[in-house]
Amino acid sequence: MSLFKARDWWATVLGEGEEFDQGCLCVGDVDNSGSGHDKIVVGSYMGMLRVFSPHPAKPGEPSPAHSQLLEVQLRDPVIQVEVGKFVSCSDLLHLAVLHPRKLSVYSVSGTAGNVEHGVQYQLKRVYEHNLQRTACNMTYGTFGGVTDHHSLCIQSMDGMLMFFEQESYSFGRFLPGFLLPGPLCYCSRTDTFLTVSSARQVESYRYETLAVATDAETRQDAEQHSKTAGKRLTADWTLVLGEQALDLSVPSFSPSSSSIFVCGERNLYCLKDNGHIRFMKKLEYNPSCFLPYSSVSEGTTNTLVGNHNNMLLVYQDVTLKWAAQLSCSPVAVRLANFLDLKGVVVTLSNEGHLQCSYMGTDPSFFSTPKVDAREQDYSQIDTEMKSLQRVIRQATRTQADILPVAETDEDLTVTATVSTNMDSTSQALIPDIDGLPVPSVTVKIKVTSRCALQGPKLTVCVQPPLAVTQDQLVLEPLGVGSTTVVAFSAFLNGQYPPADLTGDVAVSYSSPTGIPRVAQCKFSLPLRLVCCPSAPSKNAKYKITVDTNKPPVNLSEVFPDFLEKSEDKEGNALAFHFLSGPRVTVLASKTSQRYRIQSESFEDIWLVAKELVQRFDRHFAKQGIKDFRNSFAGPIPLAEYFETVDHHFELRVSAEKYQDLLSERAVQFRAIQRRLLTRFKDKTPAPLQNLDTLMEGTYRQVIALADAAEENRACLNQAFVRLRSATHLLILLVSLWQGLNTEQNAILEATLLPLLQDTPQLGWEESVDAAVSHLLRTCLSRSPKDQALSLSTSQLSMPKDTVRLKKHITLLCDRLGKGGRLSLASEANVPTPVMMPGGCEPIAEAVADLEEPPLQQESAAKFIKKKQPSKKVKSKTDKESKDKKVSAEGGVKETVEETAEEPVKEVKREKKESSKEKKKESTKEPKEPKDPGKESKKESLKESKEKKESSKESGKESNKESSKETSKESLKEPGKEKVSRKSSVKVKEKKKEPDAAAGEG
Repeated sequence: MSLFKARDWWATVLGEGEEFDQGCLCVGDVDNSGSGHDKIVVGSYMGMLRVFSPHPAKPGEPSPAHSQLLEVQLRDPVIQVEVGKFVSCSDLLHLAVLHPRKLSVYSVSGTAGNVEHGVQYQLKRVYEHNLQRTACNMTYGTFGGVTDHHSLCIQSMDGMLMFFEQESYSFGRFLPGFLLPGPLCYCSRTDTFLTVSSARQVESYRYETLAVATDAETRQDAEQHSKTAGKRLTADWTLVLGEQALDLSVPSFSPSSSSIFVCGERNLYCLKDNGHIRFMKKLEYNPSCFLPYSSVSEGTTNTLVGNHNNMLLVYQDVTLKWAAQLSCSPVAVRLANFLDLKGVVVTLSNEGHLQCSYMGTDPSFFSTPKVDAREQDYSQIDTEMKSLQRVIRQATRTQADILPVAETDEDLTVTATVSTNMDSTSQALIPDIDGLPVPSVTVKIKVTSRCALQGPKLTVCVQPPLAVTQDQLVLEPLGVGSTTVVAFSAFLNGQYPPADLTGDVAVSYSSPTGIPRVAQCKFSLPLRLVCCPSAPSKNAKYKITVDTNKPPVNLSEVFPDFLEKSEDKEGNALAFHFLSGPRVTVLASKTSQRYRIQSESFEDIWLVAKELVQRFDRHFAKQGIKDFRNSFAGPIPLAEYFETVDHHFELRVSAEKYQDLLSERAVQFRAIQRRLLTRFKDKTPAPLQNLDTLMEGTYRQVIALADAAEENRACLNQAFVRLRSATHLLILLVSLWQGLNTEQNAILEATLLPLLQDTPQLGWEESVDAAVSHLLRTCLSRSPKDQALSLSTSQLSMPKDTVRLKKHITLLCDRLGKGGRLSLASEANVPTPVMMPGGCEPIAEAVADLEEPPLQQESAAKFIKKKQPSKKVKSKTDKESKDKKVSAEGGVKETVEETAEEPVKEVKREKKESSKEKKKESTKEPKEPKDPGKESKKESLKESKEKKESSKESGKESNKESSKETSKESLKEPGKEKVSRKSSVKVKEKKKEPDAAAGEG
C-alpha cells in the first residue's frame, strides 16, 4: 500500500447519472444535536437533497445504510447549500438551499425512535423567497455588523446582488461593468463583498456602499441613474489577476489572521484585507477546488488544493507539505469533525463520489492470538444450550407482549343489557312522527364492585338524534361485592334517522388508593327503535346489491321481528319504514345468492345494510357454517355519496355567510346606537334624522338573520348525521368490495370519519382531505419518492370547494381497487423505501402526482370499476355487472330571492316554505343567505348565474336519463328474478386541474 494515498474512512456513491458542483457540498451540525459532530449535506442538479452522518465501515464492505439520515427529492435543481442562522426568531442552525429561481430555508430535526431503527429525521420548510432573476451563487454572513443572525446575498446571472435579511428581502444592486458572474465571498472583518469580474480582477464592495447606492430594477436603469443622479456604485479596491478565478475564500478560524485566498486557473493568491498581495503560488496543474484551514504553526495557513489528476495537495503558505492520491477528481472539499475522528477531509466529485478520508500512515496493530489447544467438553456445551433454550421458551411464554398486561380482576365491572321488546308505554319526548308512534326501549346497566367505592358517577352517551331519559347520575356507595342495576329508556328525538345505534356507558370512580379510574361498556339498540315494518316497494331511486357465497335464505328467519306487515309469505321481500319518512326494501333472489337493498334516500340504506350483514353472519354462525362471506361486486356509488358531501359543504358555506352578515349588521346596529345616544345626551335638542327608524329596521334584520342562521345550524347538524350515515355505507361497501380485514377497516373508518361533531374551527371536509392525502402518500403511494413527502403540518381551514376532496376519495377507491392495501406502515406497498417515514414536510405539493383519474363533475353517475386496466377505460361489454347499477339523480336546487324592501317578511315566508318541502324531499339544498341591503346590486350577477345553471342542469338531465336507462332493475318482482346484461359506462378522463398549492416547495 502506497504511503501517499488518502486513507478511506467512509465513502458512498450518490445516485446514478446525477451531476454535482462546488456549491453542492457543505458540512455542519444541521440537526442541532449539540454533540459538536458535523453532518454532510449534499445537493445535486437533479434536485436530490441528502444528509449524511458518516460512520466508519470495515475495509471492503459498503458504507452502512444508517449513515444516510435524509433523502428528499426537490422539484428544482440545487445550485448551492449552506448551513447558518437564517431564521430571525431562532438561534438554531438552518439549511439554505439555492435553486435557479427560488431560495428556500429548511430546518432539519430528528425524532427519537422507540425501536431499533433509531432516530427519524424530518425536513421542514421555514420560509422561501421566489427570485425574479436566475441565480448563480450565494454567500452569507453577518452583514452590517449584526452578530446574532446571518443574512444572505445572491448573485444573479445578469450581475445583480440580492440581499435577504432572514425572512424579508432588503434590496438589490447591479454590479458595474458586469458581463459574466464569478465567485462571491463575504469578509466579516471589513464588512465587504468580494468577487472576480469578467475583467479578471478582484473587486471589493462595502456593504454600506451597496446599501446607499441608487436602486434600479434593470441594468439600463442603473446605468442611467449613475450618469444623471444618485450615488454611483464603485468598488472599494480592485486587484488585477490576469486570469479567471475558480473560487474565493476568507478563512475565519483566527481573528488575528486577515487573509483573502483566491484560487485561479494557474495560481494561488493570498491577499490582505486592503487588496495587497501577501504571497502567490504558481501551480503546475489545473486546480479543481481548494479550501484554506488553520495551521498548527502560528502565522501560517494551510490550504487543501484538489486537481484533475485525482490528487489532493496540502500547502503551508507556499510550501507543499503533503500529497495524497484520491479515487476521483474532487469538485468540492470540506473539513468536518465526526464521532470517531476529527479533521476528516470530505470530498465530492462531479459524478457523485462522496468520500471521507484522512492522510498519513495506517499502521496495523493486529497481533496473532495464541492458539488454545484445550479440548472442548461437548456434554457441557449441550447442557448449557438446553438450559438457554429453556429460559428462552419461558420468556417467550410469559412476556409475549411488550406492553404491560392489565389486571384481570378490575375493581368495578359494568355490563349493559338491552331489552328485546319495546316499552309498553313509550318514554319518548315526541309522541309520534308523521302519524307513526315513537317507541322506546329499556337499557339496564349492571355495576358490580369488588371493593368499597364512594359515589361512582355513571354517564350514558348515544348518537343524535337518539336520546335517553337520564344521561348522568350518581350511584349509591358500593360495598365489597355489591351490585347496582340502573335502568333507563332510549328513544328517537328527531325528524331523521341516526348514523349509529350504538351507545357508550362510562362509570368514573376512585380506587381505594385514590387513583381515578373509568370503567366502560357499549350497547347496541335494536333497529325497531327507529323504524317499523311496512309493505315492500318494487321501485326505488337508490339500489345496493349484496352477494353471498351460500344459497339464499328466508328473510323471515333472519328478521323475525319485522314480519307484521309483510305480504310475502316466501320471505323474499321485506320493507322497513323509518319513522322520519323514507322506506327501505330488501329483496332476496330465488335463484342467485344476491340481496338487493333499495330506497329513495341513499344514506338511509346504511342501517338496514349493516343490520342485514350482521344478521347474516349470526344466522350462518348458528348453523355452524364458518366459510360464509358477504361481498359487493361494485361499482362504488361515489356520485350519490358526493351529493351528500356537497349538500353538507353548502350548508357550511351558508353558515359562514350568515355569520358574516350578522357581524356586519351588529356593527351597524351598534353604530346607530352610538349616534342616538349622542343625540339624546346633547343639551340642545336636534332632529333624529330617522335614526330611530333605521335602528328598528336594522334590529329586524338582525333578528331575521339570527333566525335564519339558527335554522341553517339545525339543517347542518342533520346534514352531518346524514353524511356520517352515507360515509358508514361507503366504508361497508368498500370493505365488502375488497374484503378488508378488521385492521384495514378500522384505518379506513378513522380516515373517512375523523370527527364525531362538526365545528366552525374544524370541519369534516378538511379533516378527511388531510387524512386521505396522507394515505395516498404513504401506504397507497405509487413510488418510494411519494413516501418521502408527507402531509403538511399547516393549520387546516375550510376549502373553497369539494373538488379536491372528491378527487382524493375517488383516487383512494381506485388504488384500493388496483390492489392497494391499507396499513399503518408506509412501506406496505413499496418494495424499496427511499427513507424512514418520518413525516417530512413536503418541499412541493405532490397533489399533482395523486390526481390519476380526476373526478368528472358533470356526469350523472361515474363509478370506480374494480381492477381497472389503465387510467383511460375503454367502453366494453361488462357481463358481470348484474344488478349493481345505482341510479343517480341529483336534486333540484332552489334559490330563494329576498327583496330589499321587506327583508323580514321574506325570510319568514321562505322558512315556512322550506320546512314544508323538507318533509317531501329527501335531498335538501340549503338556502343561500342574502343580505337585504345588497340584493339590488346582485341582480345582474344572479341572472347570469341562473342561465349558466340552467344550461348545466339540461346537460346533467340528459346524462342522467341515459344512465338511468342502462341501470334497469334485475329484481322487478319479489318472486321473479331477471338478469339484465348491459354495457359499462364509458369513463372519460379530464385534464388534470392545477393544484392550488402547487406553488409550495
